[in-house]
Amino acid sequence: MKTPKTYEEYCLDFPEETQEILENLKNFIQNLFPESELCINYGIPTFKMKGKNVIHFGGFRNHIGLYPGSEAIEIFAEKLKKYKTSKGTVQFPLQEELPFDLIQKIVEFRKEKF
Repeated sequence: MKTPKTYEEYCLDFPEETQEILENLKNFIQNLFPESELCINYGIPTFKMKGKNVIHFGGFRNHIGLYPGSEAIEIFAEKLKKYKTSKGTVQFPLQEELPFDLIQKIVEFRKEKF
């Protein structure tokens, strides 16, 4: 798979159901953070502000990855217990609804940094 240059190119590699989830997540974050810019960075969709990465997200075979950075993962550790996490990353299983209330809190936390 070649590295996509746009969000639309990125989504083409996924099944329709995953594309729909990615689109819903993209729109949700854009509505919370309209002043941000959507681009591809590190091969995945990234919202940037003032030239700096704010939050990344991506689709995978079994999950949607959200990359808010290690500080956000630490701050929200209690609320993220039911999900697989690692430094700076949380994985939301594809077979479950995205926790938009929690995602909103994480995005707002990241937004405060800019």
